[in-house]
Formats: sequence, structure tokens, C-alpha cells
Amino acid sequence: MDPGFGVYVHWPFCKAKCPYCDFNSHVRHAPPDEARFLAAFRAEIGHMRERTGQRRTQSVFFGGGTPSLMAPATVEGILTAIDAAWPLDARAEVTLEANPTSVEAGRFRGYRAAGINRVSLGVQALDDSSLKALGRMHTAAEALQAVAIARSAFERSSFDLIYARPDQKPEDWARELERAIAEGCEHLSLYQLTIEDGTPFAALHRAGKLKTPDPDVARALWDVTQETTAAAGLPAYEISNHARCGAESRHNLLYWRYGEYAGIGPGAHGRLDTPEGRRATSTERGPEQWLGRVEADGHGLVVDEGLSRPEQADEYLIMGLRLAEGIDRHRFAALSGRDFDAIRVAALIGEGMLEERADGRLRVTPQGFPVLDAIVADLAA
Repeated sequence: MDPGFGVYVHWPFCKAKCPYCDFNSHVRHAPPDEARFLAAFRAEIGHMRERTGQRRTQSVFFGGGTPSLMAPATVEGILTAIDAAWPLDARAEVTLEANPTSVEAGRFRGYRAAGINRVSLGVQALDDSSLKALGRMHTAAEALQAVAIARSAFERSSFDLIYARPDQKPEDWARELERAIAEGCEHLSLYQLTIEDGTPFAALHRAGKLKTPDPDVARALWDVTQETTAAAGLPAYEISNHARCGAESRHNLLYWRYGEYAGIGPGAHGRLDTPEGRRATSTERGPEQWLGRVEADGHGLVVDEGLSRPEQADEYLIMGLRLAEGIDRHRFAALSGRDFDAIRVAALIGEGMLEERADGRLRVTPQGFPVLDAIVADLAA
């Protein structure tokens, strides 16, 4: 299975920094110069085109930051540059991440005209007290209004929710999840709250002022998530992503199936297949520093490293085992030069953590997903 080629575009600006977020996002008092950034995006796309050669783009993802702060004309300009470099497939999936404020929701039709056909909304919670605690700038009513507008403006839509929040009970989460599903969504990204170093939440957690659910409650919240979504016809196709059949995110599947993608913009990562082999790339994280590098050199790359085949095998394992479909062990063996240790595989299968499908693929079981990191480490050893 050829995962195809995709493009990730990073827009690094937000109106405010959420206290749980450790993404490469930045708040600026003055709006960025979009014309200048657009010119830099075009230049970096041109540089990456020289590295990759001819490709056809199956998916584009505008992430951030908050890409919905961009003017639709800027989005259109970037898509035009991508299409000129790597022609967009007629069925290409083109996703924009958005925050569900009323102002941004009102711009959705402009993004649709610019070429966006899928939107991913950062809803995060459906009650106002939780939204306030998470530092979000919208209400639950605004979020649901944005979800409705997104459904009418785009062919496809998704939204995110965070669970395992402080003091969250499984029965409350079940009701919130059922409310989300009742919106008629085709795709949900459901993430357990994690405490990331360097964030305000990390400082509060260390001070004992923010308490996340204990392991038993966290596991109950996980179980509620799987049971509720599966019963509604949105089973997990990846550890944190749930979709109706055919509504999976094709761009994210490209990552998890270890395909090729160009990373464009401040702090963007990529995996490129070049005449010298597969390379890992990443760009300067600081928006203004990235802009200066691109204007001086034509690109903002600060990492451009070759990956050995064993390194590629490890990345394929880490990414692919997140998927319900699992991994192709023949592809792993071709990359790594070895098969998995038969004794380890048999032990994980015996423990109910892993299973081998009829087509030979290895997949983590529902029982195994909560301890995925340990399974990956065991198989990689």
C-alpha cells in the first residue's frame, strides 16, 4: 500500500496560548504580515520541490497555531503554490484547523472557496466551566454553532475533545461524548489530557493545584470512550481518532502509514524521499527567525538528516501500531533487515495485547492500546 504524498503547512500564531499546550504556537500583539509570510511559504515550497522532484499531492493539512486566523486569500495563495509544485490530486483532502469562535466560523465559506474541503475544529469541551479551565476563548454554544456552520460549508468536518480533565467522572464524559456524536459528526479526535513540561498546567500540577484523574478513573474514561464511539458507529481507527467508515483523516493516515510529506512553515517537520534516501527535515521554530532564514536562503530548514533503514523501521513501528489496522510485518522486515522476535510476539499475543491478522499484519488489541508504549518498546528491542 503506497501511503502517498502530503504537505503539512504550519501557521504558528494564536490569539492566546492555552495553558495545556506545548505546540509551536505564538501570540503576537500586532497581526503578522500575511503578504510577507505568503511569499516565504511560496519560497520554501519551491525549495522543497527541488528536493523531492515530481509528486502528486493526496492531502494538505494546515495546522498550528490557529490557521483560521489567516485570511482566506492567504490560504488560497499557499494552495496555489502547492498545486504548482506538486499538483493536487482531483480527490485531494485539504484540511484546515480552526477555533470555533463566531468570527472565524463566519470565514468558513471563504476558506471553502479557497480550496479547503475539510475542517478540524478545536472544540475541546462542551461545557463552559471546562472550557474556561482549559483557557479556551469560546463557549460551548459558540462551538456547537461553529460545528453546524462547518457541516454546511464543507464536505467533511471533524472536531477535537479533551478528556481525563480534572475531576471528570466517566458518566459525565459519556454524556458529553453522546452530545458530541449527536451533532452528526463523521470524525472525532479524542485526546486524554496530558501534562506537558514547560506549560502552565505543568507548574500547577507540580504545586498540587491541578489534579488529573487517578489511573483507575483514567482507564474508566478510556473504556467509556471506546464503548460509546463504537456503539455509535465511530470506532477508533487510530488510538485517539474515531470515524465513520470512509471518513478517516487521509492526511493523518499518511503519517501513521509512514508515507512521504513535506513540512512547510515555522517548526514544521517532514519526511522526504530523495535520491540520497529518506530524510528527516524540520524548520526553524521561531516565526520571525524562520521568516528571516527563508528570505535569506530560500528555506527555513535547520534539520535535514538521512535516516538509516533501521531508524525508518523504528519510526514505522511507532507510527503504524497506533492504527487499528496495524503494520505490515514484511515492510518492517524490509526496512529493518530482521523480523520481530518470535518469542516476544508470541508472548504479547498470549497476553491478549497483540494479534496477527489473516493477512499477516500485526495489530494491537483494544486491551493493549492503553499500554501501547510498552508494546512498542518490547517489539523494538
